[in-house]
Amino acid sequence: MATLQVELVAVERMIWSGEATMVIARTTEGELGVLPGHAPLLGELAPGGVVRIRPESGEELVVAAHGGFLSVTEKGVSILAETAEIASEIDVERAREALRRAEAEGDEPDALAAARRAQSRLRAAGQDA
Repeated sequence: MATLQVELVAVERMIWSGEATMVIARTTEGELGVLPGHAPLLGELAPGGVVRIRPESGEELVVAAHGGFLSVTEKGVSILAETAEIASEIDVERAREALRRAEAEGDEPDALAAARRAQSRLRAAGQDA
């Protein structure tokens, strides 16, 4: 089976690197699925998005990715996020509390951004936001 070389990097750390059969990410233009042989492109990750990577072997990796870009070249896929959290590392109760706090703050830009991050974390963890 054909694969892609994928790197998912956040500002603070390398999240994942390896061979994958597919990458799914939400960009500002919509949800995008990338398979081997995909045309080159550059996309901006949508606020509060979730990235799914299907490794060549093993379970699907689900990551809450906040801000950044997705680049597809003939060499593979690079996802550069401002922050990113692997679903298995997300504290669901803490994310729910962050969402409650953000919603209580109203329509302030910082509150809306915090709400999107919390919703992304909950979606990545398989919870309702």
